[in-house]
Amino acid sequence: MEKKHTKEILYKKMQMIHHESEGDICLVGPVNLPIKQGEFEATFQWYTWLKLDQPNRTKEEVLASLVDADLADKQQSSVLVYGDFEEQEEAIIRMHSICHTGDIFGSQRCDCGYQLHESMKMVAENGTGAIFYLANHEGRGIGLFSKSLAYILQEEGFDTVEANHALGFEDDTRSYEDAIRVLETLRQKPTTLITNNPKKLQALKEHGMLAHDHIPLWGGATETNRFYLNTKIKKSGHIAE
Repeated sequence: MEKKHTKEILYKKMQMIHHESEGDICLVGPVNLPIKQGEFEATFQWYTWLKLDQPNRTKEEVLASLVDADLADKQQSSVLVYGDFEEQEEAIIRMHSICHTGDIFGSQRCDCGYQLHESMKMVAENGTGAIFYLANHEGRGIGLFSKSLAYILQEEGFDTVEANHALGFEDDTRSYEDAIRVLETLRQKPTTLITNNPKKLQALKEHGMLAHDHIPLWGGATETNRFYLNTKIKKSGHIAE
């Protein structure tokens, strides 16, 4: 295919989100993404975004920099959009923190995989919504390597909060600014957030997210994650079922 024509195809799917103080973002999509999990099937519109290291970059410059950007050694966030997300009045969303162990391996030390898959079902059943998959949120923001160290401490009796503190981290270092900017680009109307954590809802509201309510999501409890779930309620302020 002619190279110029290839660029034109890509440019149509690229959108530059500029911000003077917080830096620019390149949003790419939508891409049709058919999903199948057991009996559940749905086609979502998939977007990814990249935080740019220089301001006012053009689409052509972004494409030209990809080969040398070494993005495989980093993580990029993305969002699955379902239905008429821009215009539909009732849209539900989840800001889902990446969990390598739970989402991919099916680890029973947490309920993350369950929450991710159930949220996708809820969005499809609602008719419109979005699942934001936040790649820099592993271990509540401490990263996969640090999370593995926290797991070692948890095997010695530490809870999630205590383990993070022992490694020198705050309980929760997650940031939502970039995701909120992408949300505001895709939708101007209010949304309802799928979460058990009222602090997350409040934090998102304080950062300007248009959210007026939340939907709790509990389930996937096992003997191996019960202590983890109880810690969420007792120390992180999650609402009990």
